[in-house]
Amino acid sequence: MLRSMYSGISGLKNFQTKLDVIGNNISNVNTYGFKKGRTVFKDLYSQTVAGASAPVGNTRGGVNPKQVGLGSQLAAIDTLHTAGSTQFTGNTLDLAIEGDGFFIVQDGANTTDVQYTRAGNFYMDKSGALVDGDGRFVMGFQGINGDTAVGTTRGKLTIPSDATNMSIGQDGTVNYVQGGVLKIAGQVQIATFNNPGGLEKVGGNMYKESANSGGALAGAPLTDGRGTVKSGSLEMSNVDLSEEFTEMIVAQRGFQANTRIITTSDEILQELVNLKR
Repeated sequence: MLRSMYSGISGLKNFQTKLDVIGNNISNVNTYGFKKGRTVFKDLYSQTVAGASAPVGNTRGGVNPKQVGLGSQLAAIDTLHTAGSTQFTGNTLDLAIEGDGFFIVQDGANTTDVQYTRAGNFYMDKSGALVDGDGRFVMGFQGINGDTAVGTTRGKLTIPSDATNMSIGQDGTVNYVQGGVLKIAGQVQIATFNNPGGLEKVGGNMYKESANSGGALAGAPLTDGRGTVKSGSLEMSNVDLSEEFTEMIVAQRGFQANTRIITTSDEILQELVNLKR
């Protein structure tokens, strides 16, 4: 009797976690570059009432084990890095990645604080550097003295204040016009990971490397399986509201069913207590 009550309690905890994940998904349905979470359950330990036995010659066949499950537990909370839809904005500094990879942003005051994002709503600061909404620099291969070539040095990308026009190509190349001459500020880098699902969410649409994500494999777009850069567009959240509401109903009913396990077990225990009368 007590086993069923504790099984019900474990189910309540798990479905509450599932609802927490669903609620976070729905709250970020319009967050640029957001990747939804998914809750996965697995069964808990099983108590063996009787073990299995092998067949005994031609006398008797084998017997399967008899086991009583003791509830469920949380197996994983996955981050699903499926692509979101692309929304056209017309703003040159809005960038979307079509394919695999993440933009690389870095705090200039701390070179070890490297983060990764799919949200490409970038801006120009006072000095002409390409930054995200929190002022972190967007990393890329820097141009060679504003010439028409891209070097191999990684750093921030800066547009001179007297530039009259700029554009960003599919390969991430940042072009600008200065004195009537087309020049290159650099090339936006994209990072891929062996296990993007292992990245750690740190808030603000940002990810960091974890012990299981693998190191960042940074390079130019369109190389080694990296995606392309689409200027004038932003990647929307990959949350599907119809799917989330359906999962919410399933979680709600699962939670409700587990409460019934507890109340039913309690009623039976009450009947046992009443036998004393």
